[in-house]
Amino acid sequence: MRLVTYSWLAVVLALACAAIGWLGLAGWMAAAVLVASVAMHVAGNAIGTRLREATDQDLSSRRRAARETSTESLPVAAPTHLERRSSLGRLVPVSAGIGAVCGGTAGTLALWWLTASSPAGALLGGASSAVVGGLFGFLGASFVEIVRTSLRESLAAERASLPPPGATPPSPRRT
Repeated sequence: MRLVTYSWLAVVLALACAAIGWLGLAGWMAAAVLVASVAMHVAGNAIGTRLREATDQDLSSRRRAARETSTESLPVAAPTHLERRSSLGRLVPVSAGIGAVCGGTAGTLALWWLTASSPAGALLGGASSAVVGGLFGFLGASFVEIVRTSLRESLAAERASLPPPGATPPSPRRT
């Protein structure tokens, strides 16, 4: 390493020692997390910029050339329900609301009865619990809706690939 690098390292180490003496260990750790976050943001931005510049910017001409050289085209399948942008349905907001009400009620009552919390603290904790309960309600309902939709589509696709009822399957060849 160069002398300049060692100098910067000595400056950073001196600032770290001063920060520990002035802010305490918790303050130093918070400062280290802040500096690490900024450094990771800058590094990610530099990597993203380099990747963007390294990509092929003329994709339309490549696709056009590939279409002209291909002799036969594949049939385009209709997009499935999960590929399209659509609402998750009425179950999700209702479930999120129920989760928020249950979470808020449980949080408020738990803080009120189980701890020595003031009414304002119990209400603030209940509001926080309502947010968490609403999030869990939303996630649960979204998961159920997506699983239900994907199962319905996979069963419909399997039914479409089966031969119609009453058709005789081809007999196996004997050799």
